[in-house]
Amino acid sequence: MIIPTKNPSSSDISCSNCKACCCRLEVMIISDTGVPEEFIQRDQYGGETMMRLHDGWCSALDRDTLMCSIYENRPWICREFEMGSDECLDERVKFL
Repeated sequence: MIIPTKNPSSSDISCSNCKACCCRLEVMIISDTGVPEEFIQRDQYGGETMMRLHDGWCSALDRDTLMCSIYENRPWICREFEMGSDECLDERVKFL
């Protein structure tokens, strides 16, 4: 049995109606963009990722607006994650 998935049309794709799906992903910090220390989690080897809170979302996500509170200083990976890309659509389907 094939279960249909919800695939939004290109006109439906917008960060403003997404529920911050990409902000639930693990984000490695691989370059210095000025991410404030309070949002960084370091592992035992010194690897850095964006800290996520108990709700699973990135600690830099403003929970009221679902917008990045450090947008100008967001990690490189966040800068490269494009709205409407295959990766974006894959994440959106998980939460729609």
